[in-house]
Amino acid sequence: MSKIPLRIEQLDTVLYNSNLNPMGIPESVKKVLGDNLDSIIRYPSDYYGELKKSISAYTGVSEENLILSTGLSDMLRLYCSLIIPQKAMILSPTATEYEKVLSIYGCEVSYYELDEQKDYVLDVKDFVSKLDSSYDMIILGNPNNPTSQIIERHDMEFIAEVCKELDIFLIIDEMYIEFTEDYENLTSIPLVKEFEHVAVLRSVSKFFAVPGLRLAYSVVSNPSHLEMISVTAIPNNISTLTAAACTAMFKDKKYIEASRSQIHTERNLIYSAMTTNKNIKLYKPYANYMLVKILKDGLTAQEIEEHCRTKGIIIRNCSNFHGLDNKYIRFCFMKPKQNDLLVNTILELL
Repeated sequence: MSKIPLRIEQLDTVLYNSNLNPMGIPESVKKVLGDNLDSIIRYPSDYYGELKKSISAYTGVSEENLILSTGLSDMLRLYCSLIIPQKAMILSPTATEYEKVLSIYGCEVSYYELDEQKDYVLDVKDFVSKLDSSYDMIILGNPNNPTSQIIERHDMEFIAEVCKELDIFLIIDEMYIEFTEDYENLTSIPLVKEFEHVAVLRSVSKFFAVPGLRLAYSVVSNPSHLEMISVTAIPNNISTLTAAACTAMFKDKKYIEASRSQIHTERNLIYSAMTTNKNIKLYKPYANYMLVKILKDGLTAQEIEEHCRTKGIIIRNCSNFHGLDNKYIRFCFMKPKQNDLLVNTILELL
């Protein structure tokens, strides 16, 4: 396979394993941070009202149904402390953080093994057939990490209905959903109004490329959970600067639209550029990253990882994901010229 003409001569180290928006920090965030340094003299809670209004307008949900936290892991721990799950089901492969959090609470974890022959797309009917009332909780990433596969809203609604019958709390992690096409019709946030046992989680870390701001939010309608959280939540846990910056960030339509457009273009270009190579298998991506299986005999994920590192390219070796081995890598989509170098560097070994 011929190489793609490079649009770049040299690169510094690029973190293709971080899954961050390649557009970087929104200018709106930089401006607000600079303009609001004096705000740290006030308690952060003074800013939460405006922050919730901004998130409410961005998501279309009532402010009363929003919960704020300092990160997705903290949000998961919050729900685990409410539910105290004894037995939970997660997918395999999926984000390693889910099992880590569940283990803190002594929860027994069961894996639903996604079928590689079906490109790791969830077989919803088979999945729900494995559920019973012994489960307290299910955590689903949508899109799933590292497979970059999605669950359509009607399928998620079916899962939610089954969970309601079995009294299972369903957590839907939408960390990467804003990178998907037509995500407004994919998000499960509308289901929260109908199902009190469903919580949707999001973070600003990936799409807005601001992991250091430490903000996650959840949408839930269960009255008892909302009341318990309001009583037990740590006050002022979101910093003043984070609240001010994120309030502006959710209103930054120019950044949001440009980000989605760039990811859409680069996702399609990279997938098209690599899909004809017979030494790898691509799993069609829906998020801002792609899972790749190495088919070439004798070549491992570690060798590709090390080869890429010599060019300043840091990709994800997926061998430590439950259900994957040393034949899988994952990388996110960055800027056009950077992506050219990524593709050519990987293809050098294939």
